[in-house]
This record gives sequence, structure tokens and C-alpha cells, in this order.
Amino acid sequence: MRLGVFVQVPGHHVAGWRHPDAVSGGPNLGLMKHIAVTAERGKFDMFFLGDGFATGYGEHPSTIGKFEPLTLLSALAMNTSRLGLAATASTTYAEPYHVARSFASLDHLSGGRAGWNVVTTAYAKSGAVFGRQHPPHAERYAMAEEFVEACRLLWDSWDDDAFVPDKESGRFVRPGSLHVPDFKGKYFNVQGALNVPRSPQGHPVLIQAGSSGPGQALAARIADAVFTAQNDLAEAQTFYKGLKAQLIEYGRTADSALIMPGVFPVVGRTEQEAQAIFAELNGKVDMAQSFTVLSERLGTDVSTYPLDEPVPDLPETEHLKSRAALLLEMARRDKLTLRELFFRVAAARGHLLLIGSPLQIADTLESWFRANAADGFNVMPPFFPRQFDDFVDLVVPILQERGLFRADYAGTMLREHLGLGRPVRSSRSPQP
Repeated sequence: MRLGVFVQVPGHHVAGWRHPDAVSGGPNLGLMKHIAVTAERGKFDMFFLGDGFATGYGEHPSTIGKFEPLTLLSALAMNTSRLGLAATASTTYAEPYHVARSFASLDHLSGGRAGWNVVTTAYAKSGAVFGRQHPPHAERYAMAEEFVEACRLLWDSWDDDAFVPDKESGRFVRPGSLHVPDFKGKYFNVQGALNVPRSPQGHPVLIQAGSSGPGQALAARIADAVFTAQNDLAEAQTFYKGLKAQLIEYGRTADSALIMPGVFPVVGRTEQEAQAIFAELNGKVDMAQSFTVLSERLGTDVSTYPLDEPVPDLPETEHLKSRAALLLEMARRDKLTLRELFFRVAAARGHLLLIGSPLQIADTLESWFRANAADGFNVMPPFFPRQFDDFVDLVVPILQERGLFRADYAGTMLREHLGLGRPVRSSRSPQP
């Protein structure tokens, strides 16, 4: 089983920051170091950072004020030695050269532990920050495919053994080791090499987080790991089986990409204690703020609908298509009122919600893993650091005792942790 920690400070629950045990406030390097060191102590595969560009009074507390992800991960690379370091970067509001250079640099700084979460940026309001028109859903995914291809060519600008500084001969790089990309696409053009040596992993690990049709197709083509939202075992099995089949259709093996759903665990020493923690969190929810989060996930302003009636039929969104569909399906399946859906989204935002003792949580993770619904999980604590500390100290040992999770790292690089091979250098770049 693979495990990542999805870090949103002060926590994934919209009211997590209000819990007495939460460390709340803006960017806090000390807390981030604590989480990273705790994850490495728990032998986690990776520390995972989401990202977005929104801020404002009504946003989720974790998005209002935060570190730029690559800057933070570079700092954490100095405090860890094995933990994978993964961050989100947008293919809609960035340039391939900048992203390729940043992640290659992080891979060198960390000794081969970098991962890039490839996202297309769902929300239209992000475009205003950059003075651009937000592209439609399908076009964003077409842009993403070109973007990743350009980055791969840039990462392969140099052979692995290109830099051989020889003071006697005066030769700094081996002749014939430079391969200058000449990429011309509909959205991006790159004619020039990356001024970073080929990174320890060859390419940083590629993570993809879209579960819509275009998102799954992109994942099947480019992803090493897939972060998805699933909250029903049968639906998770269907997603898992379908995506593994798509990998094979694209000439890959079924184990060449790992599927890691998000899990929101509320850990108590007993189930009663866990339920009390969850009730306390829900009792402190800011209704206006949570409605902003729910409306964003559904792509429609739902603040005007009756709270205690069934979730209404809503138009299809151009934003988080797969997440909106998942939440509406959950509402229909579980016969939820809008108020009940509201509280679920305030917590897990459509991911697997587990409330219980360490044994109960471990049992569910094991059942999903053994049932071919997941290769592992991205853990989303309701608040930090206490709930993540408890997961590492109470749940992880049970998984280790059952032989489901490693007792120690077998390698030093993220690709080694995930059981992934090192990419062979692309032959598409012309050699001068």
C-alpha cells in the first residue's frame, strides 16, 4: 500500500482551524517541517501539496494564505532524506520551461524525490489573476497534454552522463550529449534546451488528479500516480478497473500508474471519541464559507436552494466536472438533503470519509486495497498536526503489522518508493 499526506494547513475540514488541537494561522514553516518529519517517521511515500490561486473572505481557510509550493518543498528537502515531495503546478497558467526547470531543480535538491501534480486549474476566477480568459474544460486538457510533452523533452535535454568536468582537458560537458527540443504544438512552442542537468529520477514523478473522461485519458497517457476522489467501494472498483484498462490500451502496463484515492480520516482512540471530534468540527462550521466551497465543487451557486430538501438537479459545470458528478451521485445514492451534502463537503469534499478507531480505519483501508479499489491513499487529516500525528502513531502500525505497509524505506527516491521505473531519455529531441 502506498501512502501520501495531502497537506492543507490548517486542515481539510473547513472548520479544522477552530479545533483546540489545531495549529492555525497563515504560512508556518515550523508546522510544515513537523508534518514532513512525521510523515518520514511513518515511512510515507510522499508529502503532497495542492495549490490554487484564489483568496478572499469566503474561501476555504487553507487557500486564503499559503506558501508557494515549490519554494516550500525546497526548504523541506533540507529537513528530510527519504520522503517524496510533490506539488501542484498548473498547465493552464504557466509555461513548460518554468515548470520543467523548477521540478528538475527540486529533484536535484532533494536527491530524486520530486513529484509534479499536473492540474488544468478548474476555476474560471483563476483567469482574472493572470488577465486571461479561462479556457473550456476540453481545451484545458488538450493544453495539458502538450504541456507535459514539452516538459518531458526539456527534462531530456541532456544525457545522464553529459556533465563530466575534466580540469586537465578543459572539457566540461561531453560532446554530443545535448539534445535541443524542437517542439511545436497548438498551444506551446519550445525551441531550446533546459539549463538543468538530467535529474536523478530522469523525470519527476507525474501525478494527475482529474477523474472526468478527459482527465482519465490524460492520466492513462502520462501519469505515474492518480489522485482521485471516490467514496463508494463499488464505484472505486469500477474506476480502478477502467483506468487500468486504459493504461493497457495506451501500451502501458497495469502497474505503471498507481491509483490513490483521497481519504479523510477522523481518528479517535475509540469510535465514540472520533465521532465527538467530528461533531465538534461540524458544530463550528461557518455556513457562508462552506457554501462557497460547496458551490465551487458543484459549479453552481446553491446558496438560494432550500437546505432541508433533496439536492436539486443542477446544470453540468465546465469546472470540476468529475467532482460535481461524484457529489451529485453520492447525494442521490444516499438520499441526502442539501444540508447533509453541505456537511460532507465541508469535511471531505467528496473523498472517502472515515470516522472511527485506528482499527476501524485500518480495516477499511485494507478492504479497499485488497478489493482492487486502490493502490494506496492520499491521507487528508481534518486538522494538523494532532490528527496526522494520531494517524501515523495509531493507524500506520496496524497496517505495518498486517504486512500492508513498509516497515522502512527500501530506497531513497520517490520512484523507488512507488515501485516505478526510471524513464529512458526521449529520442525525439534532435542532437546538434
